[in-house]
Amino acid sequence: MADLSTTYMGLKLKNPIIAGSSNLALDIRNIKAMEEAGVGAIVYKSLFEEQVNFESADFDEDLIAYNDRHAEMIKLYPEMQHAGPRDFLTQLKKIKENTTVPLIASINAIHEETWVEYAKLIEETGVDGLEINLYKLPKKFEDTGQSHEKRKIDIIKAVKKAVKIPVGVKLSSFYSSLLNFISEIDNTGVDSFILFNRMFEPEIDINAEKPLFPFNLSHKGDHRLPLRYAGLLYGNIKADICSSSGIFDGEDAIKMLLAGANAVQVVSTLYKNKIGQIAKILEQMEEWMDKKGYKTLDDFRGKLSRKNCKDPFIYLRAQYVDILLNNSDKLLKKYPVI
Repeated sequence: MADLSTTYMGLKLKNPIIAGSSNLALDIRNIKAMEEAGVGAIVYKSLFEEQVNFESADFDEDLIAYNDRHAEMIKLYPEMQHAGPRDFLTQLKKIKENTTVPLIASINAIHEETWVEYAKLIEETGVDGLEINLYKLPKKFEDTGQSHEKRKIDIIKAVKKAVKIPVGVKLSSFYSSLLNFISEIDNTGVDSFILFNRMFEPEIDINAEKPLFPFNLSHKGDHRLPLRYAGLLYGNIKADICSSSGIFDGEDAIKMLLAGANAVQVVSTLYKNKIGQIAKILEQMEEWMDKKGYKTLDDFRGKLSRKNCKDPFIYLRAQYVDILLNNSDKLLKKYPVI
């Protein structure tokens, strides 16, 4: 019988399948369904500083909406303050108290002080780990890549110093020298890297002539970018590797582990194939391991990483050249253009 247990961020998991951050985790019924399906760990929905700020502004507007209607009624409501992140923290604590697998929180803030404040408050809820969601795009033309990365590294250092629970960093792939940036972050002592953040991209409705913001689920095959970097990073950093994006079934999960990942995060497949897909992924992994004669994940983890692969160029530009030289005719035969 295959043993799927693993260690991630210093946490002992019964398997490497982690339910990534999404709205699914807001409902305790979904949490229980994930546990019944055999999930290894769960990431709670991210706390965004902008969301707290927007809700606070709406709250203030509602309080003063009916002020000064006439001389006898200057104010309708007494002075009150928005609860800030307290509602989120209350829900997070409640979920933690009713969860049997490791629960990891996730935050995305704007200011360094807020990152630290939220991290400390989240740690007090009793969660098992914290995911720093570095979801921010540069918006100033004078903002250099170096300064942008330095600010993020300063935030990571501040959060690591402020809490004792394990800290992972969730990254996008949009950095000028991603391997160098990851190496710099690795030196801060973070416990894991989550590769990669699924960015929400804008769209345009040409008929209404207005912007749209569709919910972007990943698709089968979108795992190739995190697979490449899992293969490049394995054996070269101290932190664990968690692959995310485009992981739909056991085959996808196995590929990530062969490249060098310690764990994988799934979200889109849970929306498209329901939460029971977790059990199917685990079953497919066990069947494959039994067929191959692997007893544990360590028996094959990183086997096809750049470090262990017989072809050292498989993850680099030479792979691209090889595809162009050897597969262009096959591509034309499969997809004739005339």
